[in-house]
Amino acid sequence: MKKTLILAGLISLSPLLRSQPDAHYWQQAVDYKMQVDLNPENHRFTGKQNLTYYNNSPDTLKVLFYHLYFNAFQPNSMMDVRSRNLPDPDKRVGSRIEKLGKDEQGEQEVISLSLNGTACFFENHQTLLKVLLPSPILPGDTALLEMEFRGQVPVQIRRSGRDNKEGVDYTMTQWYPKMAAYDENGWHADPYVAREYYAPYGTFEVDITLPSQYRVAATGTLQNFANYWQEESREEDLILYNLIESKEKTRSWKFRAENVHDFAWAADPEYLHEAQEFNKDLMLHFFYLEDNKENWHRLPRYTQQFFKEMNQRFGRYAYPQFSVIQGGDGGMEYPMCTMLKGTGNIAGLVGVTVHEGAHNWYYGMIGSNENSYPWMDEGFTTFAEEEVLNAMAREPKANPHAGAFSNHNYLARQGAFFEPLTTPADYFSTNMAYGINSYSRGSLFLVQLRYIIGEETFNKTMLDFFKAWQFKHPKPSDMLRSMERASGLQLDWFYHNWVETTKTIDYGFKEIEGKKQGTEIVLEKLGEMPMPLRIKITLKEGIEQRYYIPTASQMGAPDEEGWQVLSPWPWTHPEYEAFLQVNFKDIAKIEIDPGGFMADVNRANNSYPQEEGE
Repeated sequence: MKKTLILAGLISLSPLLRSQPDAHYWQQAVDYKMQVDLNPENHRFTGKQNLTYYNNSPDTLKVLFYHLYFNAFQPNSMMDVRSRNLPDPDKRVGSRIEKLGKDEQGEQEVISLSLNGTACFFENHQTLLKVLLPSPILPGDTALLEMEFRGQVPVQIRRSGRDNKEGVDYTMTQWYPKMAAYDENGWHADPYVAREYYAPYGTFEVDITLPSQYRVAATGTLQNFANYWQEESREEDLILYNLIESKEKTRSWKFRAENVHDFAWAADPEYLHEAQEFNKDLMLHFFYLEDNKENWHRLPRYTQQFFKEMNQRFGRYAYPQFSVIQGGDGGMEYPMCTMLKGTGNIAGLVGVTVHEGAHNWYYGMIGSNENSYPWMDEGFTTFAEEEVLNAMAREPKANPHAGAFSNHNYLARQGAFFEPLTTPADYFSTNMAYGINSYSRGSLFLVQLRYIIGEETFNKTMLDFFKAWQFKHPKPSDMLRSMERASGLQLDWFYHNWVETTKTIDYGFKEIEGKKQGTEIVLEKLGEMPMPLRIKITLKEGIEQRYYIPTASQMGAPDEEGWQVLSPWPWTHPEYEAFLQVNFKDIAKIEIDPGGFMADVNRANNSYPQEEGE
C-alpha cells in the first residue's frame, strides 16, 4: 500500500497514538463498520463487516485470528465441558449448554472474508477463526478486511442471549466476529471458556436492523436521535422518551463509538427509556421493563453520584454517553454501557450499577489483558466500587474493604485451592478461587499499595496512571512502576509476594517491656510475606504516637506528616526490636495497623493489651 495512505491511516488514529508511555510502546488499532439484520421469528441474523486494521507493530503479520464467541453455546464446547467438570460450576451455566436443542444453540459463522479485495483462506476452531492471509500485512500497513457472517442467538445462558429470565428479548454481547488482540507477546487467540476479554481499541459504526417496534440500547451514540425518540414527559431534569412510530416493517438503528474495544446492544419492544444530563458533556440513559419501574426511576440520581465520585477519584469519564440497560443474567460491563438484572431492591441495583459502571474505567478506558490479569480489571473495579459506594453511603465505614479482607483470609485457608494471582482467568481450579483472587485480592493489591506508600501519594498516582494509560493496554508492571516513580520506593518485592506467590502476612507482638528510659517492643514475623508496619501507641491521656517500620527491600519510607520512621526490617529476620522513648506506664494501647488496611491473616496478636475476644 502507498505510504501516503499508511500515514493517513495513522493520523486518523491520533487519539490512540499520542502521549504514549514511552517511545517504544505500540498497540494495534481497528475501525469496524458493520451492518446486522436480526429476524426475531427464528433468532437468526446476517451481517457484513468492513474492518480496517492498523498494524502499528514492528512485525509482519501472516495470519489473523477472530473470536466467534456464540459458538461456545453448543453442546460439547469448551465452555460446556469445563462447566460440567468444575467442582463449583456457575449455576447459570451448569450443564445447560449440553441440553440445548439445535434451535436454542448459539451459532457464529463467517461466510466470506477478503484482505484488500483478495479472498482469504480461514479455519474454524469452534470459538476462534484462524485466517491465513493471501499477502502479509507489513509493519505500518493499513489493511481492509471485508466479511460476510451469519449466526443464531442462543437462549440466555451466560451474558449473551435471548429471552432472559426477566423477559428481555435480546442481550447482544460478543455477537460479531471480533478481531483478537496482538501485542508484543503475539496473538491472544484465547478460546471462550468462561470469561474475560482483550481486544484492540478503535471506532465502531454499527447499523442494526430489526422490526420497527423494537427499542434498541447500545454502546456508542445513537445517530439522528430525534428520528427514533421523542420526549414524552419531564420530571425536573429526568426525561422520559417514547419511540417514534414507523410505517415501515423494519427500522435501522445507527450507532457510533470512538476509542472502544467492543460493541454491545440490547433490544426489546417494551423498553422504557429515561435519560438525564450530567455536567453538560455526558448523557445518562436508562432502559428497563415496566415491572421494575419504581427502582429504576430512582436509579439516575445514584448514577449521577457515582460519576461525580469516579471522576474526582479515578479520572474523568471520556465518552459522551453511558447507558444502564436491563438485560443479561446478572451484571456485565461493556464500553459506554452495562447490562444488568432489573429486579431486586434499590441497594442491589445501585451496587451492581456502580461496579459495572466502574468497569468503564478499568476495562473500558484502561484496557488491560483480562485473560492474563483478571485481577487488574475486576480487582481495580472492586476497589473503586468499594471506595465510591462508601463515599455515597449515609454512614461511611472506616474500612470499606472489610469484605475483601474476609474473603482473602478465607481463601488463604483453602490449601491447594489458594492459587496465585498469576493464574490466567480460565485456569483457576475453582470458580471460588477465580472470584476471590480476581475481585477481592485484586482489590487488596491496591489497598496494600496505599498502605505502603501513603494515601496522598497513592491517590495522586491513580489519577496519573489513568491519564498516562487511557485507551491503552497497561500491564501490572506499568502500575507498579507508576507507584514506584511517585513514591520513590522499590516495590518489586511486594509484587513478587502478593501476585506471584500465595504467601500470607502475619505479624504480632512477641514482647513488650518497660525500661528505665522508655519501652522496648519485640515484633515477630509469623507469615512468609514481608510488609512495612504502621504502629500506633495511644497514651492514657489520649495522645497518639505513630511509627512506620519499612521493609529493608523498599529502600525508603513515605514522607507523611505525623509518622516517625524507624529503622528498616529485613525480610530475612523473624524478629524486630525497637526501643521507644515512651514511658511504659503511660501506655494505654499499642496496635499494629490500627486502621485494619494490611492483609494480616491473624489480627489476634496485633494489639497490646489484646482486645477482648482476640
